[in-house]
Amino acid sequence: MGLLVDGKWQDKWYDTKSTGGSFERSTTTFRDWITPDGAPGPEGRKAHPAEVGRYHLYVSLACPWAHRTLIARKLKRLEDVVSLSVVDYHMGEEGWVFSERPGAIPDAVLGKRRLYEVYLTAEPTYTGRVTVPVLWDKREGTIVNNESAEIIRILDTGFSDFADNSVDLTPSEHLAEIEAINRRVYDTVNNGVYKCGFATTQEAYEKAFHPLFETLDILEERLSGQRYLVGSQAPTEADWRLFTTLIRFDAVYHGHFKCNLRRIADYAAIDAYMRELYQSPGVAETVNFEHIKGHYYTSHKTINPTGIVPLGPTLDLDRPHGRVAVPATG
Repeated sequence: MGLLVDGKWQDKWYDTKSTGGSFERSTTTFRDWITPDGAPGPEGRKAHPAEVGRYHLYVSLACPWAHRTLIARKLKRLEDVVSLSVVDYHMGEEGWVFSERPGAIPDAVLGKRRLYEVYLTAEPTYTGRVTVPVLWDKREGTIVNNESAEIIRILDTGFSDFADNSVDLTPSEHLAEIEAINRRVYDTVNNGVYKCGFATTQEAYEKAFHPLFETLDILEERLSGQRYLVGSQAPTEADWRLFTTLIRFDAVYHGHFKCNLRRIADYAAIDAYMRELYQSPGVAETVNFEHIKGHYYTSHKTINPTGIVPLGPTLDLDRPHGRVAVPATG
């Protein structure tokens, strides 16, 4: 995971020495919005008008942050509205790159070979991490947004003239509860697994480990009594933001990131809930374990220097989930 400094690429890992062994995620920098008519976005931010074919999404199938934007694009039926590129799963000295590997989709918009070159096209003197997802404006030739939490909101609300509006990921009557759940899940689960995996001291690892499993225990209790995280008849943004971590947990985070107190398979309610979400129409198409396992086990040389990708575990994600019998609300 390299970065650009004044437009120059550097193959540099996160500096955990300065943080006492703790992993601290960098803040994203491109924060424009897309609205149906180009009216200002949240907090008066600059917004680009929604148009068919104008925008392009750069993602990794391995990355949980990018994965949730793929799911939003799928659920809102925006595949013919927002085009797509997928990077190679291996992140090496040049960061994310494009390739012909199965599952990857080259950059047909700018013709770049490295994702950092996309960033430099938008801002030639850019300084910061080069991350996915990236939402690109073909007309203005720039990055609209590279914050996954905001991109899924943009896909949910910004393309209402072209999207499937029967799917509402952020119903207004539940938005406060969704955001409260998002905050805890982000800190202790979505980012919590990374804080465990990238920690370089025992103290930093344990500081992240315990809140991760405390939250999973709370979620197990919650999902034992209600079908989804928020009182709704359908999954909301909160469910999909959790899902992309859950689906990777047993295959990657349990072993590779040392999150091994319990597996998701050991949580009866969470495991069934995860399988229900996976079996939702179109969602399984967005899950690629070759890319997921290939990325984590070959890219993180400080954790897995041999680059060996384990053959297990066996995940029977298509077996019946039985969640229909769980009440929609607790």
